[in-house]
Amino acid sequence: MNERPNWHQYFMNMAFLVSNRSTCLRRKVGAIIVIENQIISTGYNGAPKHVRHCSETGCLRVQKKVPSGERHELCRGVHAEQNAIIQAAINATSIAEGSMYCTNQPCSICAKLIINSEIKTIYIAETYEDKLALEMLAEADINLNLVNIETGVLKRII
Repeated sequence: MNERPNWHQYFMNMAFLVSNRSTCLRRKVGAIIVIENQIISTGYNGAPKHVRHCSETGCLRVQKKVPSGERHELCRGVHAEQNAIIQAAINATSIAEGSMYCTNQPCSICAKLIINSEIKTIYIAETYEDKLALEMLAEADINLNLVNIETGVLKRII
């Protein structure tokens, strides 16, 4: 008999499911925003609506030899966290006081959006080297937790 997942495992698994829709050639990322154990919105990384996917155009970051974690503006894609926030806005749904589950740690650009959207807690499955993002999230008093997807155990990062 399978053991029932705890809420953190459940939502993180959902974020990984969402990441399967990603059109990014380098890293598939999924994010969901949750309030009171209810999924409010989802997002995955990829080209904006009505714009060709990187599978058609090639990866701009690869073409320009941009290292991971640098020059985020040199990308055709919208990040998963950004898309989750945008979807909530399109649906006129407040995400203030909510939690975000993301397959990867947010970059500094996404951290700024998360801070201003008033999300209070972030749960991630994988870390990402972005010192500025960590500094801003800590200064804004946003909790960042690493979720062990197998056990559901949390490790607080900030």
